[in-house]
Amino acid sequence: MKILFKIIRFRFVQVLLLALALTAGMASRTLASESVEDGKVDVKEIVFGHIQDAYSWHITSWGDAHVSIPLPVIVRGQSGEWHVFPSSRLEESPDGSYKGFYICKENGSTYKGKIVERDAQTGEEVRPLDLSLTKTACGVLISSILLVVIVLSCSRWARRNPTKAPKGFVGFMEMFIMDINDNVVKACIGPKYKRYSPYLLTAFFFIFINNLMGLIPIFPGGYNVTGNITITLVLAVLTFLFTNFSGTKEYYKDIVWPHVPLALKPIMIPIEIIGVFSKPFALMIRLFANIMAGHSVILCLVSIIFVTASMGIVLNTSMTFVSMAFCIFMNMLELLVAYIQAYVFTMLSAVFIGLAVAEPEEA
Repeated sequence: MKILFKIIRFRFVQVLLLALALTAGMASRTLASESVEDGKVDVKEIVFGHIQDAYSWHITSWGDAHVSIPLPVIVRGQSGEWHVFPSSRLEESPDGSYKGFYICKENGSTYKGKIVERDAQTGEEVRPLDLSLTKTACGVLISSILLVVIVLSCSRWARRNPTKAPKGFVGFMEMFIMDINDNVVKACIGPKYKRYSPYLLTAFFFIFINNLMGLIPIFPGGYNVTGNITITLVLAVLTFLFTNFSGTKEYYKDIVWPHVPLALKPIMIPIEIIGVFSKPFALMIRLFANIMAGHSVILCLVSIIFVTASMGIVLNTSMTFVSMAFCIFMNMLELLVAYIQAYVFTMLSAVFIGLAVAEPEEA
């Protein structure tokens, strides 16, 4: 039995390494065709071009041909009229504009990468009301649908087999859910944990699935949801609302009148009030920075292949092997980070909520 387990584990490691190598290779293939222009490689453009949001979903490139999925652009101009059109209209136009709207490409501009139009009076670039379905928004929808399908399929199996022990994927998900619920949510919040389990479990699996999907370089993966500060801001605000709307009298008393000597109260009261807002802010920045940094490092490592392309075949070949090895290592590390960041966000959210709802004797 031990020998069989070792064989299965060895095969799993082989498959994982092969998958990571193919992932790095596909990422290199995609970047190769779109990053080299006139023999020059713009590493900054490669990194930020893949991290930032976009109005189309770029899949791959073959020579000068770019394969991408146009996404719907929904904007309300200064005239008050709503305009709905595919983003491909902007690319098909000779001047890159459609009905007066175009994507700002000016370096240093506040609106770079966003759809803008010209003010009729001043001629300056202004932002319309933009409700477009961007790549990040599509990524959120895909991850949300995937999460709903996974949870409902497991729930359906449990309802149909109430007396059977779950096996396979359903058993794995039950183990996963119970581990987070019992060892994180229940342990941090206490007896009142059931009220907050749905939100915290949803937050954990939403972050975890998005982190994993962001590591897949091919469609429908490759989007940078949790590396977008807008998404992490919404998650942090939700934790802030759950924490402060659930707070007991003791919780607010400790903020406005902490249990410290009278001489220290003028110092501690502002610190406690600032702490109410700094906690969700730290949640937002931690998740955003770690995921964005991981994506940036992998893209920079892949870029080494093209930066050294003009330095000779020997150097380029050797650096290609080095880059691929580091990419495989970083992808393995990012698999761990994907879980750790979801776990840390959920655990800290549970701790903040637990401190807010704790009774005086528990606090």
